[in-house]
Amino acid sequence: MLNSKMKKILVIAPHPDDEVLGCAGIMKKFSLQGHEVYVLVVTRGTPKLYADHKIDNVRKEARDAHQILGVKETKFFDFHAPELDTTSRAAISIEINKVIKEWRIEELYLPHRGDIHHDHGVVFHSALVAARPVGDYTVKNIYTYETLSETEWAAPFGDDAFIPNHFVEITKEMEFKKEAMSCFKSQVRAFPSTRSLETIESLAKFRGATVGFHRAEAFMCIRTILG
Repeated sequence: MLNSKMKKILVIAPHPDDEVLGCAGIMKKFSLQGHEVYVLVVTRGTPKLYADHKIDNVRKEARDAHQILGVKETKFFDFHAPELDTTSRAAISIEINKVIKEWRIEELYLPHRGDIHHDHGVVFHSALVAARPVGDYTVKNIYTYETLSETEWAAPFGDDAFIPNHFVEITKEMEFKKEAMSCFKSQVRAFPSTRSLETIESLAKFRGATVGFHRAEAFMCIRTILG
């Protein structure tokens, strides 16, 4: 799947830990192969519900997790969660586009549009606008990832279903994924919560077995441009 040329990869997360749940394995794989991996977290909890010290804590957890995964740089926006449905999508797209241009991103990973959390859908659509293939564009590949506790709880309609068609083996990276998720002490729960380490590994086993690997992460390919 990967070539020898160094790529610049951006994982966009609506909230801290979404990127680890969905992409920690490939983030570690890419970084070990010499690619540059970046993370953009779009929101902070609205001050109406979340005190500043809680925001600071979860962002520290994210940075600690990203260090384990070899992330080159992390950015945090301050759009309010869980209120992106009342936020201008144009404003979000403009800010995401600035990041894509600054880092000259070639490969983009987004949350699945059908997730139960509406913030995920807003980020998906806003990022697609930001990554339109017009002008001096750099993004050639776009994928969506699945987020446990968000993707699997979507309504049972075809348009919302996560139907993976792109699988990446993460057998060697699985322990790094669990270690990174363990940094999120404010988010990790005991089994049978879907935010437990046991469930995270179970999903990786299932996705891997689907294509003959011990562990894998699964994605939906949104667009690839060759040339």
